[in-house]
Formats: sequence, C-alpha cells, structure tokens
Amino acid sequence: MAADALIVVDLQNDFCPGGALAVAGGDEIVPLVNDLIRHTEHVLLTQDWHPAGHSSFASSHPGRQAFESIDMPYGPQTLWPDHCIRGSKGADFHTGLAWSKAELVIRKGFRPGIDSYSAFFENDRLTPTGLAGYLRERGIGAVTLVGLATDFCVAYSALDAVKQGFATTVRLDACRAIDLGGSLDTMIGKMRDAGVTLI
Repeated sequence: MAADALIVVDLQNDFCPGGALAVAGGDEIVPLVNDLIRHTEHVLLTQDWHPAGHSSFASSHPGRQAFESIDMPYGPQTLWPDHCIRGSKGADFHTGLAWSKAELVIRKGFRPGIDSYSAFFENDRLTPTGLAGYLRERGIGAVTLVGLATDFCVAYSALDAVKQGFATTVRLDACRAIDLGGSLDTMIGKMRDAGVTLI
C-alpha cells in the first residue's frame, strides 16, 4: 500500500501576521499543523524563496501596485509586495512550527523571471520542482496539504498533485486564505471539481 505524506505549504513569517504579505490568521494554524506533523510519518515542507527584485514583486514594475495583474511570458501574474526574500527573517519558517521532522524542503520562486505557487510546478505549468518524482520514488501515493495560502499555493499544489496521480486531501482547518477578489471560492470550486478531498 502506498504511503501518505503531509505537505506543509509556505508556513513562513512573511505570510503570518506582521509579515510582508500577511494572511489573516496565518499563525493560528501552527498548533494544528504541529499536531499533524507529530502524527504523520512522511513530512515535507515548501518554502517561498525569492531573490531580491523578483519579477512577481510590484516593486520590480514601475508604476504598478501590489495585487494588480500583469501579463508575463507564461501568462497572467499577480504582483505582490516584496516577500520571502531568500535568507531573510521573513522567509524563515514560523518560529512556532515544529518542522525539524521534515524529510524534504522544496524551495520555490527562486528563478528571478518566474513565480511559483505550486509545490510541483513553476507558474509556466511546465517546469517541475522535482517533488512528484521524489514522492513516487519514496512510494508515496497520497498527500495531505496544509498551510498558506488556501487559494494560491495550497490550491495550486493540490490541483497539480491530482494531475500527477496522487490521492489528494486539503485540510481547510489547517489553512488560511488571502481571498483576493473571490479567489477562495473560485479555488475551492476548482479543487472540488478536480477530485481533491476537502476536510
């Protein structure tokens, strides 16, 4: 029987209250995520890891504001405040996260010209992170996703996990959303339609 893995998505300081791109209540999920980590054999983490001046930052596009959308060579891209700059305190995992059990940390968004929401693919939907191969080689067939934010990195990761053939669950109680212009309802609908189990 295939093993299960817990994937903790981007539970970093910049996505928690006080951070550069804070998700409301982002820190509230830490105790529940820690409990899930304690009770799961295989634990993996993702970490947003941007170079300074990343193309997804509004500050890299004069005259543009955070949360506007622009067209990039790979498609539409939401512009964000500068966040999770590699090596910064904001890019560190939340100080309360008991992450030392993690077998693997997938860093994403480190290519200057392309953003990455999903744990499996860059936003061009073509460039893999290597996570699917890692899971398959470890004999893992099912994944549960938790973390930040429900409607971006968690949802994109869940949709790609299903496409890659993994039985996929999202623990909504262990996620928090940005909800940009109705994005939460949109992405919950997409996950449900794709066959993601939502708890």
